[in-house]
Amino acid sequence: MKLKYLPLLFVFICSAFAYAQQNAGGQINSNSILVALLDSQYTELAELVEKALLLQRLEDLVSKRNLTIFAPKNEALERDLNPELKSFLLQPRNLKSLQSLILHHIVPSRLEPANSRSTQERTMSSYHLDLSSVKLVHRNSIIRPDGLIHGIDKVLVPLSVLDEFNRRRVLHSISAVLPTGAPTADSRTTHHRKSKMGPAGSPPSVSIFEALAPGPTLAPAPAPGPGGSHHHFDGDSQVKDFITTLIHYGGYNELADILVNLTSLATEMGRLVSEGYVITVLAPNDEAMGRLTADQLAEPGAPEQIMYYHIIPEYQTEESMYGAVRRFGKVNYETLRLPHKVAAEEADGSVRFGSGEGSAYLFDPDIYTDGRISVQGIDGVLFPMEDVKASRMVKKKVVAKRRGNLTNVPSLFSFLWFVFW
Repeated sequence: MKLKYLPLLFVFICSAFAYAQQNAGGQINSNSILVALLDSQYTELAELVEKALLLQRLEDLVSKRNLTIFAPKNEALERDLNPELKSFLLQPRNLKSLQSLILHHIVPSRLEPANSRSTQERTMSSYHLDLSSVKLVHRNSIIRPDGLIHGIDKVLVPLSVLDEFNRRRVLHSISAVLPTGAPTADSRTTHHRKSKMGPAGSPPSVSIFEALAPGPTLAPAPAPGPGGSHHHFDGDSQVKDFITTLIHYGGYNELADILVNLTSLATEMGRLVSEGYVITVLAPNDEAMGRLTADQLAEPGAPEQIMYYHIIPEYQTEESMYGAVRRFGKVNYETLRLPHKVAAEEADGSVRFGSGEGSAYLFDPDIYTDGRISVQGIDGVLFPMEDVKASRMVKKKVVAKRRGNLTNVPSLFSFLWFVFW
């Protein structure tokens, strides 16, 4: 070969190498430890890894370093994960707990316990694993170039998972139980039906929008139909119960303060529930509420306007909302801030409301559920899309102007009163 062609040959070899590297990216070798796990005797663990949505993360990791997986036998998983704990782990809202459990069985290095100088190894869950407490029943069960699998006789449950599981049980016990014959209201019906109220426990005869109190003082609205209200629900007690649960839960004191002290919403919500209506409250936590500016809360009616956009006139749980967004992609929920709706979609194994800067995740699901009031904790304060767009252009000026215009109308109740009554 002539020397003058050597530079061209060098360029060709480098290009071919770069191409191979590029096309190898994002792919996993057939002899990888992850492929071996999915095709191994540890079928229960492999199934949990897939349900925890961890495969992509682990694939990225094995391309850089070895893994050691301590794999419980199928019998151990059946024995150590009782039905209640397993049900907790498999609920979409507890995805992080399931991931922590799985990652606590994985050490991000090639580890042979017999040759290890340390009894403590840091797992991918960020907790340390005490090797002296782990009984190996099948050492080097599977050996691959990028890792090892050791069979063990029990499930390794991190304290964080147990704490979260126990906390959920306590919260469930202080929430009211689903009542027999709980009412369901069709919030899509917005015309005024003059039919007589049905028997106790039956749905209200008019939509919740027509039943809202007419003025800023939230004075009781007229009875929804001839004969008055025949519902037997104690809405005031239910509202007090859910606010107490919020306080016990922790991290929602700002919202509780707004409901009780800055507005009369608690009174209005209690009256609506007494008349048989159902509501779902998307509750921003304290951190989210702390990001609100003084201008956003100072104008007359502003706290009510914000809160109405967080109240859905339907009874929804985390499971029902997650199921809907998983099936339909995006779902729009009506809010009491007529005519604005809040959009929801599936994201990262949870439900995300809104979009972009104005989005919030379902952060603390099912804080309170009693069949009439459902409270779902979120990690942001939601605003209608037009409010978000306006704030991007001239944030403080536009918000101040918009809130100033609202002073001509005492509250949303006045608007609804003139439109629907």
